[in-house]
Amino acid sequence: MPKSKRDRPVTLSKTKKKGKAHKEAIVSSIKKALEDYSSVYVFTFENMRNQRFKEFREQMKSSSRFFLGANKVMQFSLGRSAADEGKPGIHKLSKFLQGDSGLFFTNLGRDEVQRLYEGYEEHDFARTGALATETVELKEGPLEQFTHEMEPFLRKQGLPVRLNKGVIELVSDFVVCEEGKPLSPESARTLRLLGIKMATFRLHLVCRWSPDDFEVYREGLDLSDIESS
Repeated sequence: MPKSKRDRPVTLSKTKKKGKAHKEAIVSSIKKALEDYSSVYVFTFENMRNQRFKEFREQMKSSSRFFLGANKVMQFSLGRSAADEGKPGIHKLSKFLQGDSGLFFTNLGRDEVQRLYEGYEEHDFARTGALATETVELKEGPLEQFTHEMEPFLRKQGLPVRLNKGVIELVSDFVVCEEGKPLSPESARTLRLLGIKMATFRLHLVCRWSPDDFEVYREGLDLSDIESS
């Protein structure tokens, strides 16, 4: 059988080049930001929500810049030691780029930055796998908040329901989720239907660098290896 003209081999080298170019662009952007902004922060985040983060970022668009991505690339951009750092002392930030973290470059004053971060909090629906913050139990009886068309869907989520004269009725008590336990896909969907938000998107400042000083905000962090660097 003749080969189809649509069957064109894709070389891995093309994908690698694209990935390398993307990393180089990030490194270049971070190095430029080091020249454009007066201070740099490492921050961490909980329950990231892209749209909410975009809105937060827009508030400071004229005076700041954010970087999220591979921690190793950001570490490389700043420098991992005094020997290869982009600015004196800035390699100390690299030690804190772990897990869900990012870089925040800004010309805003320190007090203003702290006010913006500490005052930011957005509640949202929890996703599958998140730990329930409370136990939610539905009691036997009518579920009048749902229309009769929802009965098949609720049944698929595991709820013991039936239609009684056009009203969805729970035939026995049902535990949607238990505090401290991971949410199943069905639990997450049911909580959304009930309007119960268990996730809070927060941003935490970890540390700050400026040409004049370096300070750590989060308690309990081991600074021994940083002080000696």
